[in-house]
Amino acid sequence: MRDSSHSFAPVSEEKSPDTAGNDEAWNRPEFIGQLRRGDQGAYAELVTGLGPRMMVTACRLVSEEEARDVVQEAFIGVVKSIDRFEGRALLSTWIHRMVVNAALTVLRRRKRKPESSIDDLLPRFLEDGHRADPEGPWRSSEPDSYETVATRRLVRESIERLPASYREILILRDLEGIDTQETADLLGLSPANAKVRLHRARQALREALAPHMVEVAA
Repeated sequence: MRDSSHSFAPVSEEKSPDTAGNDEAWNRPEFIGQLRRGDQGAYAELVTGLGPRMMVTACRLVSEEEARDVVQEAFIGVVKSIDRFEGRALLSTWIHRMVVNAALTVLRRRKRKPESSIDDLLPRFLEDGHRADPEGPWRSSEPDSYETVATRRLVRESIERLPASYREILILRDLEGIDTQETADLLGLSPANAKVRLHRARQALREALAPHMVEVAA
């Protein structure tokens, strides 16, 4: 089922819109009531307000074309299941989980090639536990470096090179901020295995970024 009345613009290189301060407003009883009555104006307001942010989330997991369908499916799901929304979580969080679930479903449907090993992307260690190729200090602290557009692009490209299962857990935990238990449930893992996979994904990402971020000795 496709509804062409709402479309989503391509995702920009910049950060997703910061609408966190407005999230509680979506839970206003009168607004939820409008959605439950099928108010098209309220639905359009919701799509306009949250659609871009949900599109960014979907594009982190699937292609932009697939993301449009994922986000549209999520908002159609809002219409179908708004009566089951109990208001214990933010409406934006509830929709965010719909988007993540729909995107993961798309990934599972794909005919994937056998996943490559992450071992070649991890740092190498000697028998005494020290790194075989010690890295120097990074040019600046990570939070500051991540503020630049060029570095954000480098991080995205490095994440894309990770094997799929490691890329997914890194996105869910570190970019989408989903907690360990829920991430484990979404990916069909035990919390312990999710933590191990996330640790290896972070190691591989750091290894990929290090050549670009380590200070060059004067």
